[in-house]
Amino acid sequence: MNAALAIASVVLKESYRRKDFYVLFVLTAVLTVALGSAHFFNDHSIVRYLKEVCLLFVWISALVIAITTAARQIPAERENRTIFPLLAKPVSRWDVMLGKFLGAWASCGVALLMFYTFLIVLSGIREHSWPLAQYFQAAWLHFIFTGIVVAMILFGSVVFTTPSANATICFVVIAGILLLGRDLNRIAMTQPAFSGFLLSMIYYVMPHLEFFDVRDLIIHEAPLIAWWAWAVASLYGFFYMAAFLVLGWIRFRRLSLQAV
Repeated sequence: MNAALAIASVVLKESYRRKDFYVLFVLTAVLTVALGSAHFFNDHSIVRYLKEVCLLFVWISALVIAITTAARQIPAERENRTIFPLLAKPVSRWDVMLGKFLGAWASCGVALLMFYTFLIVLSGIREHSWPLAQYFQAAWLHFIFTGIVVAMILFGSVVFTTPSANATICFVVIAGILLLGRDLNRIAMTQPAFSGFLLSMIYYVMPHLEFFDVRDLIIHEAPLIAWWAWAVASLYGFFYMAAFLVLGWIRFRRLSLQAV
């Protein structure tokens, strides 16, 4: 575990030195200007609309950060040939996989923490309302979402040949799940027997990432999610993180050093 944490700290420091986090700073600036201009309209619904737009931006930004950060981890080690001295040390391939995951996930977590903190402060000042429990539930489930994405991308990085192919394919899959995931089973019922069965199988096997999109808690000040349901959703996310990490580790350990 110490080896995995050491690798994770390196990944986190690398993320700070790259341009990924500048996306967050630009997004925060846009949010500041948008919410600051809300007083010109003197309309509560305008503030809600601006929060909806800003939350959409941060979801897109968090997805891009998660994909780009995770997709380059193992391929960069292969390209720079640093994988050889890394694995020559008393570091297992599971340590590498787990450390890369924890570091990339922590990078997403820091970005989300900064954004939601700004959002709480700015919207609280404008609306004189501080629904901290709603923000906590939404931010935590968003954090779980990025964890599943990072684990999925790491699995793809030992399956696909190039980081660009991995990022593109995984982005299409994630976007498809977010857009069609909740309706896939209903679509399956309208298809012929065999194709409907395949769609139903995909529906029950795939991670339902749309479960973690609870922006309405913040935008429309919806009632809190039942804490037991929130906990079950968290466990659901941890299950898929573990599943993708184990699958990635199985694939990774079968690669010879020459192939890696």
